[in-house]
Amino acid sequence: MAGSDIMDSWSCEGRRVVVTAGAAGIGRAMVDAFCAAGATVHVADLPGRGDGLPDGVGFTGADVADQTDVDQLFEEAAVGMGGVDVLCNNVGISGPTGPIEELEVADWDETMAVNVRSMFLCCRRAVPLMREAGGGSIINTSSTAGQVGYPLRAPYAVSKWAVVGLGATLAMELGEFGIRTNTICPGSVGGDRMDRVVAAEAAALGVGQSEVRSRYQDQVSMRTFVDGRDIAAMAVFLASAAARYVNGQVIAVDGGLETLRTGFRT
Repeated sequence: MAGSDIMDSWSCEGRRVVVTAGAAGIGRAMVDAFCAAGATVHVADLPGRGDGLPDGVGFTGADVADQTDVDQLFEEAAVGMGGVDVLCNNVGISGPTGPIEELEVADWDETMAVNVRSMFLCCRRAVPLMREAGGGSIINTSSTAGQVGYPLRAPYAVSKWAVVGLGATLAMELGEFGIRTNTICPGSVGGDRMDRVVAAEAAALGVGQSEVRSRYQDQVSMRTFVDGRDIAAMAVFLASAAARYVNGQVIAVDGGLETLRTGFRT
């Protein structure tokens, strides 16, 4: 492929993309970015959250930690788009905040179900469709917490390390079939979800939210939160032919994270 052709290959024209948790936040930014890049998109999110999606985007109301819902999702996506080329496994929850000895088992189990089980269920349904299509791209959303420790957030961190492990394993398992698997690790993304994380951590530490927010920014080399559109841009690249030999990678989009010891700084 000539250099000019590689640059042209950033388009996702003709790609058939499933985005989980695509109605808001990073997922919605992915939907908008893929639509702009020429892809056909089908969104999974909880029932009732499909209003306001771009015209032409399919929607399935689904809890992707539930096997029956995931089966329905991929049946509808395959019929609506004629197949699946790209899976953006983007769903995730923050989980509880607090010392390990104070966490509830039910909260641990819920975090693992949403953040890990959902990705397993979606991959097992997407892979046969990608094999049928002759290849594809799986893009799992982890976190910088999937690369380093994260005090007071054990369930979240463990689940995100598991996502990294899933991506590395599937890259080895599926690469020979032309199915690439990569993991994006967002840093602290500004928005409603980060606001909730800051509020929960401030309450756990007994400090003000502005102090916690400043600490999060201070632990990044660029001293800033990132934008959901930055994560979406990476997803579009990984799904495109420009990334045709990018497989099994863990790519941080975080402004240069230095630590996640926010809660233990003085």
